[in-house]
Amino acid sequence: MDENIELLTHIYETAEMGSYTITTLINKIKNKENKIKFMLEKEIKEYEKYIKLTEKLLTKKGATPKKTSFMAKMGSNIGIMKETMMDNSDAALAQMLIEGITMGVTTVGAKMSSYKKNADRKILRLAANFVEFQEEEIEKLKAYI
Repeated sequence: MDENIELLTHIYETAEMGSYTITTLINKIKNKENKIKFMLEKEIKEYEKYIKLTEKLLTKKGATPKKTSFMAKMGSNIGIMKETMMDNSDAALAQMLIEGITMGVTTVGAKMSSYKKNADRKILRLAANFVEFQEEEIEKLKAYI
């Protein structure tokens, strides 16, 4: 597979999973008094920007973005349900999100390293911006722990 398409696909999948997870989490705590909700609503908007941008770039390259699999969504739902039943405090939610976002940073970062010689510089910059966004979100979430 073309390195540009593969890197864009990883950004797309990571952003889509992040958006899906946060939307699911917000719906789970919508009747609760969690202060973290406002931050999460802003975070979804950023993920949505990356989804739209990578979708557009993938389409330009003749590729079809792959939606998050049913199994991945189901795993996310089960994890959220289990975690929020045990502890739905802002600290617990922040910790859960930090772990998930860290996986995204690691995955996209590894792909960037693998493709830095062959991928288009604009796509590498987009990937770097996405990783930077995720790292900033981790720092913001730490305030809730």
